[in-house]
Amino acid sequence: MKINTRTRNSEYNPGRFTGLVMRIRNPRATALIFRSGKIVCTGARSEDDSFLASRKFARIIQKLGFPVQFLNFKIQNMVATCDLKFPIKLESLNHMHGQFSTYEPELYPGLIYRMVAPRVVLLIFVNGKVVLTGAKNRTELRDALTNIHPILKSFRKQ
Repeated sequence: MKINTRTRNSEYNPGRFTGLVMRIRNPRATALIFRSGKIVCTGARSEDDSFLASRKFARIIQKLGFPVQFLNFKIQNMVATCDLKFPIKLESLNHMHGQFSTYEPELYPGLIYRMVAPRVVLLIFVNGKVVLTGAKNRTELRDALTNIHPILKSFRKQ
């Protein structure tokens, strides 16, 4: 990719990853740029920052002489974290909610909880920290946390 040789904030190693990786500082975000012309923006702290960063990435590529159009911006995945401030009995949670959860502590320290509605995946750790991923918007994140909180409270370690 010619972009890599003409910018300081990018790296391209096709043996490791097929896309070019470009970073900007304000707003702090990373773009994964593919030969198809698609750009995936990751790491932004909000929807607005993601939109702004995506526009900046498009503008950088445009300034290099590529015919860029900024089209079809869409949030595909939102990630959130929270701390419940109490430890959780993951073994018991997995036993009682086995149809939604996977817990193999020898492979990964967190319990993976696949919520059906909203379709969000939660990584739940024994220390009470939770990572929510797969949401398309803030409402899905909020609903997932609202749904899981009473369940997790019932599996609180004493």
